[in-house]
Amino acid sequence: MDLMFLHKNLSRVELHKKIRRNEISFGGNLKLKIYGKLDCRSGKRMNKQNRIFFVSEKEAQLKGYRPCGICLKRAYKKWKDGTI
Repeated sequence: MDLMFLHKNLSRVELHKKIRRNEISFGGNLKLKIYGKLDCRSGKRMNKQNRIFFVSEKEAQLKGYRPCGICLKRAYKKWKDGTI
């Protein structure tokens, strides 16, 4: 089941409902293939057209996204070291 959501396809109300229902837990950058926490300062500056949302870290990783080096430091280090 594909659980990714493009930000440009969600209204503000839909987005907030999905977050409250835990249907969205992580955000990512389509172009850079990076995912992170929804409250990440780097992710908040991202262009809406490039933003994608995931239900879980596993979903993001399965889609080929890497962890953010700012908000997911431990996961990023594991990814960088090749241990993920």
